[in-house]
Amino acid sequence: MSLATLSYWQTGRSRPERRESLAALAELEKILEVEPGSLAALVGPPRPRGRHLHKSTDNPELGAFWSERDLIVDLAQGIDTRWDERLTRLSQHDRVNVGADRGEVSFLVRQVLRAEADGPDRWVAIIRLDVPGNPLPLLTPVRNCRLGRIVEHPESGLLLAELLFDRPLAKGETVITEHALHNYPPFPLAKQYERKFRLPVREYVVEVCFDPAALPRAVYQYQQMDGRDEQVTSMEVDVGHSVHAIALDYGPGRYGLRWDWE
Repeated sequence: MSLATLSYWQTGRSRPERRESLAALAELEKILEVEPGSLAALVGPPRPRGRHLHKSTDNPELGAFWSERDLIVDLAQGIDTRWDERLTRLSQHDRVNVGADRGEVSFLVRQVLRAEADGPDRWVAIIRLDVPGNPLPLLTPVRNCRLGRIVEHPESGLLLAELLFDRPLAKGETVITEHALHNYPPFPLAKQYERKFRLPVREYVVEVCFDPAALPRAVYQYQQMDGRDEQVTSMEVDVGHSVHAIALDYGPGRYGLRWDWE
C-alpha cells in the first residue's frame, strides 16, 4: 500500500471500499493495535456507483445529464468533490468566443457561490469537447482561484479540474471566481454551447460572441429540465455580433445555445 493511498484515506479524498482495500484496513488495525473493525467502522456505507444504484439523496449524481455518466463518476474519483453540494450557485455567466473560422476560440466563466457549511475550499469544473480527439483546452484561473488536481480523458474529450479558493469558506460566505478555457488551433468547429446543472442556479447567463466575418444563419436557445421535452426558442444576433440568454432559478437540467452556419 502506498503512502499516497493512506493520505487519501486520511483526508477523505478517497475511501477503502474494494475487497482488497478492506483487507488492507484489517491489517492496519493489527499494526496499529486498535480494536478489530474500529477503522472499518469509520468508513461508512459504500458510495453509490453506476446509473442503476439507489442514491442516498434526491440530488442527481455528478455525471447527471452527461452521455458519459459512468465515465465521469469514475474520473471524479481522482479529485475532491465532497463540497459540491455545500455550494449554492447564486450566479453563473459563461461567455463564448467564436472566431472567423467558425471555431471555438475561448470561454470565460464567472460564478458567484455561497457556502452552506464551514469548509468548502474548491469548485469542480467538468469540461467536454464537442468533438473528441482534439487537444483538450488550456484551463487558466483568472480570479480568486487556482488550479488543483486535473483529470483528463482525451479519448472522450473530458477534463475535470479542481479550482481551489484562496481559503476555505465559512458558512454563509460568498466567493466570486473566474476561469478561462482556451482551445488550441485549429479550433474545433463551434455548433453549440451547453451548461449542465446538477444542482439549481439562481441566475444563469450564457453569451456567445461571433466574429463579424462569421455570423450564423440562425440561433436557438434550448433547455431540458426535470425529464421534460426539450424546449427551443429562436434567437437573434444583436448589433454587437453576439447573442445571450438568461435563466432564473433554473435546474437541475440542461441549458444552452446552438446555431446553424448554413
